[in-house]
Amino acid sequence: METTPLFWVGFNAFVLALLLLDLLVFNRKAHVVRMREALGWSAFWILLSLGFNYLVYRWMGQQAALEFLTGYLIEKSLSVDNLFVFLLIFSYFKVPQQYQHKILFWGIIGALVLRAVFILAGAALLAKFHFLLYVLGAFLVYTGVKMATSGGEPEIDPDNNPVVKFLSRHLPITNRLHEGKFFVRQNGTLFATPLLVVLVMVETTDVVFAADSIPAILAISRDTFIVYTSNVFALLGLRALYFALEGLMRLFHYLHYGLSLILVFIGGKLLVADIAHIPMGISLGVVGLILGGSIGLSLLFPKREQTPLPTEES
Repeated sequence: METTPLFWVGFNAFVLALLLLDLLVFNRKAHVVRMREALGWSAFWILLSLGFNYLVYRWMGQQAALEFLTGYLIEKSLSVDNLFVFLLIFSYFKVPQQYQHKILFWGIIGALVLRAVFILAGAALLAKFHFLLYVLGAFLVYTGVKMATSGGEPEIDPDNNPVVKFLSRHLPITNRLHEGKFFVRQNGTLFATPLLVVLVMVETTDVVFAADSIPAILAISRDTFIVYTSNVFALLGLRALYFALEGLMRLFHYLHYGLSLILVFIGGKLLVADIAHIPMGISLGVVGLILGGSIGLSLLFPKREQTPLPTEES
């Protein structure tokens, strides 16, 4: 069953209603998100995603439902790297916990718009130029190998971020948070607050990560509606997942290698697509097995904290 404009309008209206409900009702006031609240919202977004997956199955069939679930799992797992970088950004700028939810909310709004553009453009290019499938496959394999050999320790460098540098040159920035506002007016002059700088860092970081995640999901499905909706549901639950896993993200040290293996697998699948067809059910099983195995290994073999070398006095 092909998607119609009504599908797109209805889905985006539904997402907009959820975001307005989140912003204007449940999180109208800045507050510290506790573990219990984060786990509750995480469960809500996951169940909502699975419910939509069932609707996809009913409307579009088993193949589309498997593609959605596989894309959702890949995007959700790749977002763990985003979460770790968000943690580093918030720590670097010393953002109070009660303002982190607001930054993530607007960061995800921007990410939804940017990723929609990337998905539509990428799908159009792949439909017109078949050879780009091989380029995409090679890129995913390269990215997976690079991720595995990078050591899994992302770095942030706000001073050399071109967007942040542009912002600093063209807009005066205060050194106070001003109760969580992005802009304040002082003596008739409009100033940006440090929270706007943090938001810009979050947005530009997501663009970098989208360069990995969008090609990975386009390799799973060529249906723009499936790619877009699986991305949206993964992003909608990103805030709650951040606060739920904030203290646990460092424990999953083998997940980084699992994600790299998934990218290599998907890239390889594209490279041999014209020779051998790998059913979507098998792809979903492989992705699930790699994710479960990397998380299980992380829990079975926790990362040892480095201890300082003994000195001569000791």
